Amino acid sequence: MKTDIEIARSIPLKPIVQIAEQLGIHPDDLELYGKYKAKVPLHYIDPKKMAKGKLILVSAISPTPAGEGKTTVSIGLTQALNRIGKQSIVALREPSLGPVFGIKGGATGGGYSQVLPMEDINLHFTGDFAAVEKAHNLLAALIDNNIQSKNRSLGLDPRTIAWKRVMDMNDRALRHIVTGLGGTSSGVPRETGFDITAASEIMAILCLAENLSDLKQRLGNIFVGFTHDKKPIYAHDLKAEGAMAALLKDAIKPNLVQTIEGTPALIHGGPFANIAQGTNTVIATKMALSLSDYTVTEAGFGFDLGAEKFLDIKCRAAGLSPNAVVLVATIRALKYHGGKPLADLKQPDLKALEAGIVNLQKHLENIRLFHLSPVVAINRFATDSEEELAFVRQYCEQQGVPVSVADVWGSGGAGAEELAELVVKAAETCCHAFQPLYPLNETVETKIATIAQKIYGAEAVDYTPKAKAALRKIDTLGLGGLAVCVAKTQKSLSDNPALLGRPKDFIITVRDIEIAAGAGFLIPITGDIMRMPGLPETPASENIDIDDQGQISGLF
Repeated sequence: MKTDIEIARSIPLKPIVQIAEQLGIHPDDLELYGKYKAKVPLHYIDPKKMAKGKLILVSAISPTPAGEGKTTVSIGLTQALNRIGKQSIVALREPSLGPVFGIKGGATGGGYSQVLPMEDINLHFTGDFAAVEKAHNLLAALIDNNIQSKNRSLGLDPRTIAWKRVMDMNDRALRHIVTGLGGTSSGVPRETGFDITAASEIMAILCLAENLSDLKQRLGNIFVGFTHDKKPIYAHDLKAEGAMAALLKDAIKPNLVQTIEGTPALIHGGPFANIAQGTNTVIATKMALSLSDYTVTEAGFGFDLGAEKFLDIKCRAAGLSPNAVVLVATIRALKYHGGKPLADLKQPDLKALEAGIVNLQKHLENIRLFHLSPVVAINRFATDSEEELAFVRQYCEQQGVPVSVADVWGSGGAGAEELAELVVKAAETCCHAFQPLYPLNETVETKIATIAQKIYGAEAVDYTPKAKAALRKIDTLGLGGLAVCVAKTQKSLSDNPALLGRPKDFIITVRDIEIAAGAGFLIPITGDIMRMPGLPETPASENIDIDDQGQISGLF
């Protein structure tokens, strides 16, 4: 059996100008990054054309540690839509180097449902992550420079500054550090640290910005900290937003590539889903809607994390409304939620499957809370038995939910044509806009409780003293009207990764609430959320190599 990279390398790529021509993009408008990658200018966003496009959101049940294949299904579905005569584009996030070299691998799909060139997309791509990193660290440098300044100091209290530095690599040794050592000429010593670039507020801002002007305003609204006399300081007080936006002038433009079957793909932005909104940029989504009949996009992790944020944060801010939701489920994940150990998931087990089906049930209920129509895609694995597949199909049919078994890894678009037909039917019969879960004018506590109780199934929400102090700070700053972006484990509907299936009667504990004023949301922190992952004992980087001809091996 060929590996993902072997399959990708066996496909003759079309020049990116040909892919652009399929969409009506003039070659002179492309900013080429070699033969097979290009950036597209923002003037291809057309509100009139957008209104005619169909937006399909791909989400998933609560995943296993390896994930359930949302990206692969998204790509396969897009290819299938084109195969049945619907012009379609897939709009996805960019991969982070940390997971590529760590444990999860790349994020370009798999098998015969990949975006290409997979090596380039997984490694640096067009430099968007580097631009976000530089803009973020510029603000960090300006903050420390202002603390050091004698004549232009704003009087920042270093103890109140939460803005760290970022890098796009898993490096646990940088989570907690002290800067400014080495004497008076080397800065003021203070505790800080590094986050991974995908967790930067600037990444979240880039993915929510409508244009350069909006980007600059959002960057200026980043909350930095307080002065010694309790005055709030924002990035615009440091006159940082202009230079930061200048560093992002190219990163704001979507990246055009292609799938294995020559279907256009826009890959742009990459925020975490358990600390930010976990979806590609508003700009790329709107551009895809302007250029095609159907736009397929995904939101990270399960529906309780990425999709809830996609709807309550991204769609609300951008005026978007999905026409259908595809919920990806796998037999292995359902058995996992039914109590079967990870090591045994390849073995058929109808009892475990029946016990774990409640996780799928809850996610279907959650989709309907937003007044959206679900379609279930069973992402098929070679180890799935016919009895197991039939059980899940029958369950969905009993719930009145369209369902299809998709073999997108092994067959590409051909393995998802039935799914594509179901999605088209759901999208074309959708006659209403989605409804957000909560109004923004409710209190922060009410918004958090609504998400915790309705989406997670929690009994109540508890707040630590630190979180209560954060609520008072938010009230003082007048930021209570922002959206809520709960930081929570992806492994469970609760904040405890050990509670699988459909946990009930649990209490969500909010440990702290961070402010992302530039992005336009507040981040209640639950559980142990890691902003700077570490490498595993055997990192994926050990298998990655390059030969004398420049051929890369070991990526997956």
